[in-house]
Amino acid sequence: EMVVRGYISGVTKTSIWYSYEKGERYIYGIKFPDGLRKNQQLPHPIITPTTHGGGKDGHDERLTREEIIKRKIVNAKLYRQMEEAVLKLFEFGSKWCLKHGLILVDTKYEFGLDNGKLMLMDEIHTPDSSRFWIAKTYSGRFIKGLEPENFDKEFLRLWYVKHGYSGDGQPPP
Repeated sequence: EMVVRGYISGVTKTSIWYSYEKGERYIYGIKFPDGLRKNQQLPHPIITPTTHGGGKDGHDERLTREEIIKRKIVNAKLYRQMEEAVLKLFEFGSKWCLKHGLILVDTKYEFGLDNGKLMLMDEIHTPDSSRFWIAKTYSGRFIKGLEPENFDKEFLRLWYVKHGYSGDGQPPP
């Protein structure tokens, strides 16, 4: 999985805001400056790769480009191909969304191999794989420190966290 992020956001353990808020400044092998605010736009989109269910607890495992290549999950040439593809897809999706009044905050692209050929799998740019904010209200809400209005499943993640659930154990009723 290659997650492309245009904003520092999120409440789950694999989100960059979750780690940043806890004081981490090297996240997914990327250095972040002090002073960022939740839901702030990043200077440029970043790639935060994971392996689906690869973590010890069944959650996605955070990886860096270097770890992926060193562990031979994919070779350097294939990784560069994936990196180039996801940045182009994210740019296309971001432009399309803005034309329709939305901000593409971040999104997940899943890859696999079919007879040695790289394949993009699963849905892309959907509310299940992406976070979308309403563009016309983003700035005003960001300035006030409010969560952006959204069209995705982030409201459910926020509700779970508010009720003390972070994806491990029994969820609240």
